[in-house]
Amino acid sequence: MLSKKIKQLSKHYFIQVQAIRRHLHQYPELSFNEFETSKYIQQQLLKANIEFKTGYVKTGIVAIIKGKNPTKKTILLRADMDALPITEKNNVPYKSCNQGVMHACGHDVHSACALGAAFILNDLKAEWEGTVKIMFQPGEEVLPGGAKLMIEAGVLKNPKVDKAIALHVFPSMEVGKVGFKTGMYMASTDELYLTVNGKGGHAAMPNEYVNPLIIASEILVEINNIFMTKSASGFDKSTAGFQIQRNEIPTVVAFGNIEGKGATNVIPDKVELKGTFRTMNEEWRNKVHVQLQKIVKKYSLKYGIKSVLRIEKGYPFLVNDEVFTNQCIDNAQSFLGVKNVEQLPLRMTAEDFAFISQKVPSCFFRLGTGNVKKNIISGVHTPTFNVDEKALQIGMGLLAQFCTSG
Repeated sequence: MLSKKIKQLSKHYFIQVQAIRRHLHQYPELSFNEFETSKYIQQQLLKANIEFKTGYVKTGIVAIIKGKNPTKKTILLRADMDALPITEKNNVPYKSCNQGVMHACGHDVHSACALGAAFILNDLKAEWEGTVKIMFQPGEEVLPGGAKLMIEAGVLKNPKVDKAIALHVFPSMEVGKVGFKTGMYMASTDELYLTVNGKGGHAAMPNEYVNPLIIASEILVEINNIFMTKSASGFDKSTAGFQIQRNEIPTVVAFGNIEGKGATNVIPDKVELKGTFRTMNEEWRNKVHVQLQKIVKKYSLKYGIKSVLRIEKGYPFLVNDEVFTNQCIDNAQSFLGVKNVEQLPLRMTAEDFAFISQKVPSCFFRLGTGNVKKNIISGVHTPTFNVDEKALQIGMGLLAQFCTSG
């Protein structure tokens, strides 16, 4: 049985893939600067005699493995390569050597699992049908997203991709388990940059200044009242000047940074804010863009000042194809046991694999990497994030299993 051989090869390649993961972890690189990472992955593919193409968005790679009847179907595996601007605090032999840069989101694990799957699929290519393209992409962590740029560079063509798969580490799930969510899964994400221009002056002379901090506060409160405190299926905010039916669409509009550069007795000329907007409906997304601009304009007119809201449109929502994801769930249950496959809730986090999920039927799933007994419990994007490396064997095995089934 093919799944038995995949399990055997997952075990066989574990030490090699573990070493790959540790090397990647030790030498992380920031988004769109993954030059040494790309070279290292290319070396691993060359050693395994796996065909690949480079030149995608400078550091991107696409490996190609052909099974029997290679034109029957083409499945894409996605692995991201970039790290984060975080200083690692773990005391491990493979601690980051690049000061201020760390694989704190598990992209080292993703790339290692994809390489492990490539080794397995290459060894068994006489026993499965179709073609597998393995995409090692730059820049998942920053806009516009490496997946988007690689799509524009033709990653979904020649041969045309029929289905796509990606995994992501999940530290809150114990190693040995995986999680899936069919249908809508992750939110779109837009970056918000608001500049409120007032008139600065001495704080003791309120008649001579227009305080941009107060104006920014009023804008924030109104945005919060509209988008963060209402859960009814429909509402009318006449003060905001609009009527929209919101059918329980998950929505987050939140500002996490405000900078005024004044002092105890100095009112600044302007205040700058940074925030995020996330949702799961494109029509609603566009309406919120318009409404946010209206709110900012409202307070500009009220105080006779000029404010500017720049909305940088980011990743779309991520949707898992119902049929394909259910097939993957069935495969995972067979491969790992029913008790080790969990159903996941919606998430308001974002992921640039969403660009791919909008183009072809896709399955994006979570790989359990936590281990409470070993105190491997830190979340992603933290300086103490780590994984139980047993997850590597599960990750590479499942990716290979999904590619060879159906």
